[in-house]
Amino acid sequence: MSDSAGASAGGAGASATGGGLRRRRRRRRLRYAGGGVAVLGVVAVGVGWAVYAKLSGNITADEAAAAELARYEKERPAALVRGAQNILVIGSDSRAGDGNERYGRDTGTERSDTTILLHLAADRKSATAVSLPRDLMVDVPGCHRPDGSRTAPVFTQFNYAFEAGGSACTIRTAEKLTGVRVDHHVVVDFQGFKKMVDALDGVEVCLREPVDDKDAKLRLPAGRVTLDGEQALGYVRARKTLGDGSDTDRMDRQQRFLGALVNKVQSNDVLLNPVKLYPVLDAATSSLTTDPGLASLRGLYELARGLREIPTERVQFLTVPRESYPGDPNRDQLVEPDAEKLFARLRTDEPVAVDARKTGKKTGGDGSGSSAAPEPRSTDSPQPTFSGNTAAEDICG
Repeated sequence: MSDSAGASAGGAGASATGGGLRRRRRRRRLRYAGGGVAVLGVVAVGVGWAVYAKLSGNITADEAAAAELARYEKERPAALVRGAQNILVIGSDSRAGDGNERYGRDTGTERSDTTILLHLAADRKSATAVSLPRDLMVDVPGCHRPDGSRTAPVFTQFNYAFEAGGSACTIRTAEKLTGVRVDHHVVVDFQGFKKMVDALDGVEVCLREPVDDKDAKLRLPAGRVTLDGEQALGYVRARKTLGDGSDTDRMDRQQRFLGALVNKVQSNDVLLNPVKLYPVLDAATSSLTTDPGLASLRGLYELARGLREIPTERVQFLTVPRESYPGDPNRDQLVEPDAEKLFARLRTDEPVAVDARKTGKKTGGDGSGSSAAPEPRSTDSPQPTFSGNTAAEDICG
């Protein structure tokens, strides 16, 4: 073999060796890159699981209520329409817990400051929230107290049920009153409400006049105002300086605030922004006590998924038809047959229509309209219209 042939063969061998080395290096780089991606994937899954676990762990499962309701299953109404959901939302006036003592002395008892029966249509095209007045005179069944004792059945105001036997007693009382099966329940206290509003960076309301309420620790200008959590709590609980001071007026104000809250939550800058969505979820989950079926992020997600596509004009708020109770003008009683017409439509998942103009109430503002009890516009109408409002209404009219 000539020197030139040898050199050529040597060069070819070196080239082959160099090419193999490059291929091995490239494979190593790909393995490292693949390993890095896998590690990032594991980290992402780990972070995602940690977030999921934290949010789910925030929720308190109301196991005691579930056990109590199971004892009385035979007396509870049946669910008549597959897919329809009824959730009882209970606002507790408890002063126990961090930060709640500023709203009054903790007496060791608590009542339901606000109770709303939320009906979600089976097709998830509408949602109807019905306020049950705390001073409504009702039959409260005998209930078990947390200490094991039992209360006697009594005819009294609705919010006594929560004091007598917690959420289970309130659910049984609501079911006895309405004939509507309660599928889920949610209990939230003062602090939970505030945290939720703050996590949303406030909620906008409309005030027709300035507010200066020392008891509610509320001082606000007239017009459109964005309330933080503390202000929002004062706004929905105040009596003396907003409207006519009645519980009727306060419920109207609460309903309008909830409509504004729905608008804020459904806005894209909340739902599509993880930076904003996470604190909202964290605040919401940490403030809730729910039945075991909802006491997980998955359970709440399934509920929220059905709500997110409902247009705001189909998210409706009203108060059960009621009037002053003859035995005590500071108490309420149902207006019949109007109330039963409403309950029947909820039980059978039929449409419920609301109209803010029906009793002269204004469509926006701080509750300065009429305090007349909601009632159907016509008893002959196949779809009676009740006084109320929707989440789509302009808060300033």
